[in-house]
Amino acid sequence: MVSKDGTGDFTTITDAVAAAPNESESRFIIYIKEGGYFENVDVGSNKYNLMFIGDGMWKTIVKSDLNVVDGSTTFASATVAVNGQGFLARDITFENSAGPGKQQAVAFRSSSDKSAFYRCSFAAYQDTLYVHKLRQFYRDCDVYGTVDFIFGNSAVVLQNCNLYARKPDPKQKNVFTAQGRTDPNQNTGISIQDSKIAAAADLIPVKGEFKSYLGRPWKEYSRTVILQTNIEDLIDPAGWLEWDGDFALDTLYYGEYMNVGDGSDTSERVTWPGYRVIDNPVEASQFTVQEFIQGDEWLYTTTFPYSSGLSPIDLSEKI
Repeated sequence: MVSKDGTGDFTTITDAVAAAPNESESRFIIYIKEGGYFENVDVGSNKYNLMFIGDGMWKTIVKSDLNVVDGSTTFASATVAVNGQGFLARDITFENSAGPGKQQAVAFRSSSDKSAFYRCSFAAYQDTLYVHKLRQFYRDCDVYGTVDFIFGNSAVVLQNCNLYARKPDPKQKNVFTAQGRTDPNQNTGISIQDSKIAAAADLIPVKGEFKSYLGRPWKEYSRTVILQTNIEDLIDPAGWLEWDGDFALDTLYYGEYMNVGDGSDTSERVTWPGYRVIDNPVEASQFTVQEFIQGDEWLYTTTFPYSSGLSPIDLSEKI
């Protein structure tokens, strides 16, 4: 157990991770008691099957403030970075408290294959959640940010999550995703399913002053899909934003399938060759938990809830 007050085995998460077994074939749980932990935590590639359990979102908070303006790289700025396969976390907030003017400042980076997160919050501004590589799953999580705040080149499904754009710096635009697929043969992408795309409390009163977009192509074969999700009215009618001129507009794959909400109207969306409104459930199903990240083969071991396929429910109930 990790506790700030000294009643646990460790007072820092870093020390608890160091004491965890290497290459463990069974789940090793680190319970992190309610409190604020100001540290940068790196879970090494030899730490398999590690699990962090907190006392609740915004009760157990891991926080730091490394950022590009003050000399960090984006990659190294993560408050928590996980590399060993099979990492799990539940009931924790991961935060980078560098403000919107500090450029890239990552709250959490996962490079862990078969990593999964349940009832966690990820809070920062630019580049909040770095879904770096391999297979990842997020369920009932909240993600807060401004510019490119879910980014990377993993195969990732965010299901039943709340994605919140915050108030950015003046002259900035909010962009929810910046997926980084570099080769059309990579089976990577960002899939957002049964979720909510909305304005955070600080953006709501000024959302007319800032444009917000679903995503933009960080790399040439960027791939992002929004499935059966409630898209609120903060999203610009064009939906998606260029990265730099016509870069990647022919080669990206951006799709929207059966979304609802005031921002879901596709009639004024971009007309790029790589963008499409998906009307075939077979095409949409490629980006579900089972087909995209082979979730039925491993998520049952996490005990986290998940849906294998597309949602059968009437999405009008979500509005």
